[in-house]
Amino acid sequence: MKISAIPPVPMMGQQAWFEAIDWTLVTLVLALMSIGLVAVTSASVSHAGTVYGDTWFFTKRYLLYLSMGLLAGLVVAAIPVSFWERYGGLLLIVTLGLLLLVLIPGLGKEVNGSRRWLRLGVMNLQASEVAKFCMIVFFASLLSRRQQEITASWKGLVKPLMVLSVVILLLLLEPDFGSSVVLAGTVMAMLFMAGVKLVKFVTLVLLALAGLALMAVLSPYRMQRLITFLDPWADQFNSGYQLTQSLIAFGRGEWFGLGLGNSVQKLFYLPEAHTDFIVAIIAEETGLIGVLCLLLIFAALVGRVLGIARNAFASDRLFSGLVAFAVVVMFAGQAFINVGVASGLLPTKGLTMPFISYGGSSLLVSCTLMALVLRLDWEMKQAPASPRGRSVKNAKAKQPAVAQAETNDGIPTLEVAA
Repeated sequence: MKISAIPPVPMMGQQAWFEAIDWTLVTLVLALMSIGLVAVTSASVSHAGTVYGDTWFFTKRYLLYLSMGLLAGLVVAAIPVSFWERYGGLLLIVTLGLLLLVLIPGLGKEVNGSRRWLRLGVMNLQASEVAKFCMIVFFASLLSRRQQEITASWKGLVKPLMVLSVVILLLLLEPDFGSSVVLAGTVMAMLFMAGVKLVKFVTLVLLALAGLALMAVLSPYRMQRLITFLDPWADQFNSGYQLTQSLIAFGRGEWFGLGLGNSVQKLFYLPEAHTDFIVAIIAEETGLIGVLCLLLIFAALVGRVLGIARNAFASDRLFSGLVAFAVVVMFAGQAFINVGVASGLLPTKGLTMPFISYGGSSLLVSCTLMALVLRLDWEMKQAPASPRGRSVKNAKAKQPAVAQAETNDGIPTLEVAA
């Protein structure tokens, strides 16, 4: 692929540059981080004191990962969007490399039968979390460059699906079924927004659902999870133990909760209280009102990013629109699954609540994704919108040439050839 020189972004005054940042979105992210810090501290204090001899162990780790995430976010926010669009293919190589390395004994760390982490000195890096960031950027880059080819025929659509299948296969070898579902759903949503016909999209969704059902039937432990999910009380001291303890936490919280720090279920009754089931502890300590407030903040964040995606599509910035929309789908999907699992709505799956659950890799990737969204929104406010204003699905095919042309009112545009 060859890309012509990109017109320089118009220089702005310091005040205008500052005002171009979406401070509402920044505030929502900081609010979630603050809630996450308090929730992790409260949910982990007993476990940390007994296992590690330091009641603030997970609080310190959360702050460490949060600092690293903010630093990584600043780096991502300083990089032009054109860089990510141009070098999306390199991120695919990074993804495949990490997912292969994590499967090698000695390099990959195994926890509870799953080999998902790479040992990096003082920290462990979860390969599937990094893959989420890389795959969003890669597929957004691919779809923005080859939109016409991919949406015109099944032959063009097969290529991105083959890439997705390889990544999903590597995730399932860990195994990481939850991340596979979230990543597959995110990429499918990106394909639809890029202009894939409804008939093709529905066909792909049905095939994906059939594949998930087949994996559940052929895997005894996944089938057991489905059976337990339907009636956890039938085996409450074995396979249904975690879910029943989570439901007890929800019940104890009632409307307004028992108060911060007063959870009983975190005292070694509910396993993974500070990670996958942290919402249950929040429900026990702050009640239904506290959980609803948390979900409202998430909904506001999702709505804000969705607005950025809509503006990007309207101004003919397909790459930026796809990235923002993918972040919406991924965050909303993970939040829905995490809360659904904790409340008994969905079968048990090991997925974190973005910014809330303890998990260094998840926090790092969440910070970088939001930084990327802030960067593309900032760039849209710096440069004039495309006068064409055409929608994504009605976009004309790009000509196979690399040149810098001018529209009727003299605004430079970028022609890309794959």
